[in-house]
Amino acid sequence: MGYDLHITRKTNWSDAAGPEIALDEWQRHVASDAELSLYDETGPEDAGRFASYAGYEGALYWHDGEVRTKHPERPLVIKMVAIAAALGATVQGDDGETYG
Repeated sequence: MGYDLHITRKTNWSDAAGPEIALDEWQRHVASDAELSLYDETGPEDAGRFASYAGYEGALYWHDGEVRTKHPERPLVIKMVAIAAALGATVQGDDGETYG
């Protein structure tokens, strides 16, 4: 078990329905952000889903309409807030608290 942070457009990241971040939108954002790079060393089924940031290899993972990470350090949290702003989303913890 771990504690995740979620970049989401939903009111609460755990809601069953709500606005999502599309995979191709995530991939375009990664391509346009010089601080991010795609991390495809996890296997072909996850191609384009993982991104690295400042030495955090594969730390950001797109899944089911959101981007998440586990146990992020402060620099990654700050980057996630910037990514969320660019995507019109928020950063939420597993317990629903927001970061920003």
